[in-house]
Amino acid sequence: MQDQQADIEWQNNGVPVSKRFDDPYFSVDNGLEETQHVFLGGNDLPARFCDGFHVAELGFGTGLGFLTTVQAWIRSGAQGCLNFTSFEAYPMTASEMARALSAFPEFAELAEPLIQLWAEKKQPIQYAPNITLKVILGDARQTLPGWKGKADAWFLDGFSPAKNPELWTPELMQAVAEHTAATGTAATYTAAGFVRRGLRDAGFHVERIAGYGRKRHMTIAKLGAPTK
Repeated sequence: MQDQQADIEWQNNGVPVSKRFDDPYFSVDNGLEETQHVFLGGNDLPARFCDGFHVAELGFGTGLGFLTTVQAWIRSGAQGCLNFTSFEAYPMTASEMARALSAFPEFAELAEPLIQLWAEKKQPIQYAPNITLKVILGDARQTLPGWKGKADAWFLDGFSPAKNPELWTPELMQAVAEHTAATGTAATYTAAGFVRRGLRDAGFHVERIAGYGRKRHMTIAKLGAPTK
């Protein structure tokens, strides 16, 4: 893939932590429930799923966001094709991904093909006949502006803004807006003021709502119009 790889240490509870950013890859409370609450709930999914729906994500990490979306897509009975694009600067190896995802046995069947395809280091990944995953490697500040796609829903899932501010700059939030479909949405676990301001200045209507677990608040946003 590229020379820059994830630099991980493993907590006793099995949660991977980025040594580069001193931040866990998912909630120590319940990473799956947090992902469902923040990224699915925050983007009103699966209710909005339709043929050709496109999810984009800042920070692929363990692949948990992708698998959570795939599970929701399948369970919803959505028809047609799902596209998922993620931007990742420091990719995990397939073995690291497998170890991380082993914390979610309910995903074992869905994770297996992802891990196998990830090990092949080919992009895009045709995860299923109707589900396409593309992980764009490199610094999102450089790769996102040149992306040709537009997302219906964004998962803003970088490491903590306090520890990884580069992935939350006003310029990057502007690029997110420019690559969002009309009335598209975004959601993130953080409620940091400068992140909300960056999204608002980029043209999103922004709301702070109840977060998951220890995080009292999170952020949802809709391009160009109130979310309610």
